[in-house]
Amino acid sequence: MNSAAAGVLVLAGTPIGEVEDAPPRLRGELEGADVIAAEDTRRFRRLAQALGVQPGGRVVSYFEGNEGARTPELVEALEGGARVVLVTDAGMPSVSDPGYRLVAAAVERGIRVTAVPGPSAVLTALALSGLPVDRFCFEGFLPRKAGERTARLREVAGDRRTLVYFEAPHRIDDTLAAMAEVFGAERRAAVCRELTKTYEEVKRGPLAELARWAADGVRGEITVVVEGAPEPGPADLDPAELVRRVLAREEAGERRKEAIAAVAAAAGLPKRDVFDAVVEAKKTGDIPKV
Repeated sequence: MNSAAAGVLVLAGTPIGEVEDAPPRLRGELEGADVIAAEDTRRFRRLAQALGVQPGGRVVSYFEGNEGARTPELVEALEGGARVVLVTDAGMPSVSDPGYRLVAAAVERGIRVTAVPGPSAVLTALALSGLPVDRFCFEGFLPRKAGERTARLREVAGDRRTLVYFEAPHRIDDTLAAMAEVFGAERRAAVCRELTKTYEEVKRGPLAELARWAADGVRGEITVVVEGAPEPGPADLDPAELVRRVLAREEAGERRKEAIAAVAAAAGLPKRDVFDAVVEAKKTGDIPKV
């Protein structure tokens, strides 16, 4: 297709709480859109009214239940030159909200996709949590079934990045209890509730303590931020992990002698222990993946 003749898909961030947090560009995009695809058309019209905006184009629903059917229709409009603005109930479209299918389809057809940056519950909660923010991983919503939820948590139990989750109020007590069991009762976390709204609350503490607090009931929209796994000490490092670290340094350009010395120093171990682990791995052929 001729991408120059196609329209533009605009992912428009919407307030997660206070209407005053709406990005200035949002009003112009809503007024100039040919089509506005909204997760909930009634909530969107309330937002437009609060912003003092008269939508310029037709408003259609675009939510989890009709994404599959509605996406081809919106792509057709885009290919015809329309400016389509996608909004969800709060935050950025496609981040644990409808939008990914439409973005993927537009990209595949060579259609331009842009965004109106707006408030983000993920980044807001991360910043307010008091936990490390230099490296983090957004995990979205956990599975509803207990067994699947526990399995998902175990996948990231050793991740040293700060973890961010969304959760529903009627499941938060079970989720925090499962996190305390898998991650450890003393792992620090923050439960961020109703961000930027009247009853905003950030509850910080060890996971076990937060699970007991949540047992009495928690209301509102919730984002959970969990501290990453602690750096393993010498007793926690098995020979395979020591070898993996040496090989990673070698791949980065270090000589083996220097790599062994650096790994041993970081782990608080004698260089001989790390050297023996490398020799044994080479002898047996049991080389861990880097």
